[in-house]
Amino acid sequence: MEVAKSTSLILRANDIETIIRRRGLDDLMDELIKRLETAIQNYNRLKIIIPVRSGFHYEEPKSGLIEWMPLLNSGEKVMIKIVGYHPTNPLIDNLPTILSTISAFDTASGHLIGTVDGVLLTALRTGAASALASKYLANPASKTLGLIGCGAQAVTQLHAISRIFNLQRVLVHDISADAMFSFKERTAVMNLEAEIIPATINELVTNSDILVTATTIEVGAGPLFHKIKTKTHLHVNAVGSDFPGKFELPIELLKKSFVCPDFPEQAMLEGECQRLKPEDIGPGWVEVLQNREDYQYLSSMSTVFDSTGWPLEDLVVMELFLEYGQEMNLGERIAIEHLSEDVKNPYHFLSKVGKHQVLGRP
Repeated sequence: MEVAKSTSLILRANDIETIIRRRGLDDLMDELIKRLETAIQNYNRLKIIIPVRSGFHYEEPKSGLIEWMPLLNSGEKVMIKIVGYHPTNPLIDNLPTILSTISAFDTASGHLIGTVDGVLLTALRTGAASALASKYLANPASKTLGLIGCGAQAVTQLHAISRIFNLQRVLVHDISADAMFSFKERTAVMNLEAEIIPATINELVTNSDILVTATTIEVGAGPLFHKIKTKTHLHVNAVGSDFPGKFELPIELLKKSFVCPDFPEQAMLEGECQRLKPEDIGPGWVEVLQNREDYQYLSSMSTVFDSTGWPLEDLVVMELFLEYGQEMNLGERIAIEHLSEDVKNPYHFLSKVGKHQVLGRP
């Protein structure tokens, strides 16, 4: 049996780090954005089937959820991303809010092709998604980026958006002073020319050309702000709304904006779109990216990208890292599935040992 059909490629956490070091942070992000753009432009809903994610929400031993995000690429593979979301992780366990793995299965046999990290990869693909949405929806002359929420997601949001726009100022705000004032140091590796400035929400929202909201605001606690005057061409990447009753943006901003969801069916359940009527929601970003000329007018008006997480993004980033892992001879091929030499006899391996050993008797 071929090695690829009998083993699964597991990329360890340090393999992911090695790939990024060897490939280069900027080049890797550029490639991810490019591949995501191509995947969306070529997306065919008859070939790639993506149901709304599902999972379990619980309150014990602490509030959180574990959910699964599946995708079928017909005739090739099934991808399933498993996500754990626990807002108290950073404070209690010194763990990221989001823990995740992404796996691929061969649709010809059901064999596990490989498994990769979904923590760093989710942050990377979410940043790439916002950068791509901004490329199509925001004013191309945008110079000022505002970030509400200075956690892990904000780092990759800044990095990805800076690969598309020539940013001069980055205004940042967080309810945690430590998170807000340490953000400049945490993003120093990017070597950006833009000035990073802590700001009030009012200052930030008023002066931003592009705004990213990536917070862990609790259900029912939103919005983050309201009745603040914005630039007429403000574009918002709304990242933090990912649960029914959880939202970040004021309804008045949503209603005056062109709202573009990544995954309309999902966004209406748990994104910013859950607060809007269907007629108040614009086309999804597949429509916008596949028909760019029809939507060029959006760069001069208020727009919102409702980013709830679309499994096609996970497929793209998973395939990218599995490809790099194989090229660089990284990871470990493990025989996880028990494949008997006699497929009709799961006890075949016992035929090679003595009867007493088989029965476990002295």
